Amino acid sequence: MTRTPFLPSRAAGLDRLARFQAHMGRTYARSRNHDYGRHDHSRVSQLSPWIRTRLITEQETVAAALARHSFSSAEKFVQEVCWRTYWKGWLQHRPSVWSSYIEARNAAFAEARADTRLSETYEAALNGRTGIAVFDAWMTELAETGYLHNHARMWASSIWIHTLRLPWALGADHFLHHLIDGDAASNTLSWRWVAGLHTEGKTYAARPANIETYAATRFRAELGPDWRRGLDRLVMPAAPIAGFPNPPASRLPEISASPAGPVGLLLCEEDLHPASLIPATSQVRAVAGVCFADARSPRGASGPAGEFSRGAVDSGLCAAAQLWAAPATRLDDTAPLGEALQAWARDHMLTDLVIAEPPVGWARTQLDPLRLELARIGLTLHYLRRDWDKQFWPHAQRGFFALKKKLPAILDRLELTG
Repeated sequence: MTRTPFLPSRAAGLDRLARFQAHMGRTYARSRNHDYGRHDHSRVSQLSPWIRTRLITEQETVAAALARHSFSSAEKFVQEVCWRTYWKGWLQHRPSVWSSYIEARNAAFAEARADTRLSETYEAALNGRTGIAVFDAWMTELAETGYLHNHARMWASSIWIHTLRLPWALGADHFLHHLIDGDAASNTLSWRWVAGLHTEGKTYAARPANIETYAATRFRAELGPDWRRGLDRLVMPAAPIAGFPNPPASRLPEISASPAGPVGLLLCEEDLHPASLIPATSQVRAVAGVCFADARSPRGASGPAGEFSRGAVDSGLCAAAQLWAAPATRLDDTAPLGEALQAWARDHMLTDLVIAEPPVGWARTQLDPLRLELARIGLTLHYLRRDWDKQFWPHAQRGFFALKKKLPAILDRLELTG
């Protein structure tokens, strides 16, 4: 297996942030769409694994960009950071889209088991044996490294859906299984967008000319003169597919403030920088960590994805324990989790537990019923919402460009200026 460049620690994320800071301005806007292959992703930040787990936060990433560049120079980079926040906020307003994806995924797996032709095409796609040279290279890179350039993700998902005629939910699951930066909202909604489900009537079609412009240098070097093999099969234009339509936006749930007294701090891979969420003066009596990485897919998490998630939880747990001089415990291997949490709270004489609000996705699917279970015995698990999310999520009910118009005002309220 190819060694990945992603070390699951805040220190590694901050180091990457500092090294890329000089490139967050016009250089990024000019070169970010080029895919030069697994050995040269230097035109993009590759900060997404650390931002996805919030070992480093969106706010400090944008602050780094605006400390070095004007807003007009760094606008494209800032927007790309905010896209991740937008996807999360949009899904927070429509949690049924996540549950509909789970239903579509499970139905597609059942269909693949029953349909020989579909099963063979699916297996060929998973293993990079479709005969479309660039697609097969991307699938190999994804499996071996847990990462793909964002433009490659769009091309690959388009070929999966529109050319190979595979269920979009199986492709979304395949990405979630492998991606180190796999995120429920970004992944699900991006696949829906490519399929024509997110923006009604609008699909994304991979075009040979676009791949030529932005990836030919890579593939000439990797694959030689045969790199265009199979591109004549690409479907253009691509018709939208049938699927779950977008429901109306619902109200965001109310979130209470952190309790004033002693608390137990619970960490999971969704948000691992509690130092920027609750004051250092908080009475954190104990810290516990849990990783739900394998809940992302019926196939669990791939080696690189699972290792990063578990290592990230360890890193966050260690930092929190040091900050609050509190004992730290991993609860992953203790089943059932509800009983383990009850015992942990009892050992530390706790009635209030706090955790960064989990966005809609597989971790929240685990935590919501756990929260109810704890409440029945007098333990309260408080969800705490970050100021960043408080500012952005209310503006994520429609398209991204509605949020984009609000971006300067939001950054001003967060005291981020360039």
